[in-house]
Amino acid sequence: MSDSRPGDGSERPHHPQPRAQMESVQELIPLAKEMMAQKPRGKLVKLYVLGSVLALFSVVLGLMETVCSPFTAASRVRDQEDAVAELRDACEQQSLHKQALLGRGKAQAATLSSRALSLRQHAS
Repeated sequence: MSDSRPGDGSERPHHPQPRAQMESVQELIPLAKEMMAQKPRGKLVKLYVLGSVLALFSVVLGLMETVCSPFTAASRVRDQEDAVAELRDACEQQSLHKQALLGRGKAQAATLSSRALSLRQHAS
């Protein structure tokens, strides 16, 4: 602890602070320098690079999701409203169709009953 360098975390308390994430990002460069000074094996370097690339990729995806989420939420609401409107229109058309069929059925029944009455009169 006597040879504490800036960025090694010895001068800060161990409880999380609001700037802890930024400080941890600033600590990456000294960590990388220290790793390169130790001459790590090639497989280990590849593993660290792969992990860093995946972490960067996930950060980019998270930012894209954050930026695009209001638009996707609005489109989902719009799609849901369109579906409700389509269902409402379909129900109205179906009820109009039923009413038209009932009206035709009543007209046909009236025609048939008048025919039946006229046939009865001629039959007797």
